[in-house]
Amino acid sequence: MDKTIELVNSVKDIQAMPSVIVRVLNVMKKPTVSMKELGDIVMYDQSLTIKILALVNSAYYGFSQQISSISIALSLLGMVKVKNIIVAVAMKPMMSNAGDKELWKHSIRVAAGCEYLAKLTKIMDADEAFIAGFIHDIGKMVLHMSNPKMYNKVVEVVNSNDSDILEVERHYFDSDHVKTGSLLAKRWQLPILLANIVSYHHNPSLSSIPVPCNLVCAVDSLLQENFNPNKMDKDFLKTMGIDLDDLEDLRKVIWQKADLLISELT
Repeated sequence: MDKTIELVNSVKDIQAMPSVIVRVLNVMKKPTVSMKELGDIVMYDQSLTIKILALVNSAYYGFSQQISSISIALSLLGMVKVKNIIVAVAMKPMMSNAGDKELWKHSIRVAAGCEYLAKLTKIMDADEAFIAGFIHDIGKMVLHMSNPKMYNKVVEVVNSNDSDILEVERHYFDSDHVKTGSLLAKRWQLPILLANIVSYHHNPSLSSIPVPCNLVCAVDSLLQENFNPNKMDKDFLKTMGIDLDDLEDLRKVIWQKADLLISELT
């Protein structure tokens, strides 16, 4: 059996996407969808209601008035932002189990960074950029959950030697998080955009939609603990109008925004 298939099959806890995400994605696929349909999913889930009310009243979104009605909160945020929040909240237990919360936090940071840069540069829709950034590393869940000790070793090697993570993963697992993520995206029937992000965020030029993949790749690199500006794609930074000298300040801004969001979702 192919090693990637074997790894994904071995992790029973992530064979199925969380049911609330399935319901949300099915609703959003409809040609016409009402806020009531999305609201019905949220209002029957107490934890989602609490998180959305907390977020809409947080500094992250910065609305001037205090919002206590979930229906008003949903209308202020809009359907796509609500979908993104639902996905982020619903994926938290799965990602946390697969990485002691650090995988989920990194995914939120990349999501917030992609959203921020998309707004700043108009390179793509900011709401789509958020979910693209959030979903990019789902393959790491498979590797970590299949063998936590071995994956911790991968992280240790990468952080200590500044090694290429895909090469290190292949050494230890005979597969990598791009391959496992791509298979998981296929099984979950993720939309084309998200499946491309999962498959090509380390090699954007291979994607049929390179701009979102380039954005996720750039933000992912920017937010690494061992961040190296020389590894950034200078041509893509130029496309966004970002100078290498601005990267440290940009990194701090994104980190602060992401921590606001993380604090409201934890």
